[in-house]
Amino acid sequence: MTASGDGPVNSPPLNTSKTRSPRPRDAASIMLLDRSQATVRVLVGRRHKAHVFMPNLHVFPGGRRDRDDYRLPFCGHIHPAVLERLKTGYKHSASESRPRAIALAALRELYEEASIAVGPKDCGNTLLPFLPDLTNLRYMARAITPPGHPRRFDTHFFALFTDEAGVDPDDIRDSRELEDLRWIDVNDVSEVQLPDITEIILGDLRASLQSDASLPFGRPVPFYYTRHGRFVRDLL
Repeated sequence: MTASGDGPVNSPPLNTSKTRSPRPRDAASIMLLDRSQATVRVLVGRRHKAHVFMPNLHVFPGGRRDRDDYRLPFCGHIHPAVLERLKTGYKHSASESRPRAIALAALRELYEEASIAVGPKDCGNTLLPFLPDLTNLRYMARAITPPGHPRRFDTHFFALFTDEAGVDPDDIRDSRELEDLRWIDVNDVSEVQLPDITEIILGDLRASLQSDASLPFGRPVPFYYTRHGRFVRDLL
């Protein structure tokens, strides 16, 4: 993954070989936030050592968008301001199917990696045992993995408060995808090793919480990517 901005940001060395870099694939990640204590905590888990992409690092639950995400039934529409931000930057911006599928991927991955279902149970659903509720998702950041990595993702980061989603912070379980699931203070991440882009986006989250702890839906969204070998930060 990568980050974008108005100027260069420290980024990992790029592969300088002439091997063609893979095209970024849509992905989604979710910052599940617990504000029940004195400081806000965010859920992270450690990627398995066998993973090609970011092994042994703690990350937010998430993963690539699957084909089935387009046809996932859901309840609770995505907030209009979030939808408009998600559509920014795509050629066919009038379509809602792709941004909605990305948001649905975030909640599907949260269930698959942490056994957390956001939405009512639906035993008749053949794809998930619940109906994903998109209502309270905030769009926080977008980041594209720089060229030179064996796998590249165009990742959209969402935030969700546990109290708004009806999630019990104590009811989390490790999975084959994420080990050592834990809550960390957004102001102190010293206990875990995070990818550079995760630390950057956590910095954006801290600034947003300080500005308005409710995380308004229509806030500008940082977009991180690489242009001519330089890390860039723009706003959507």
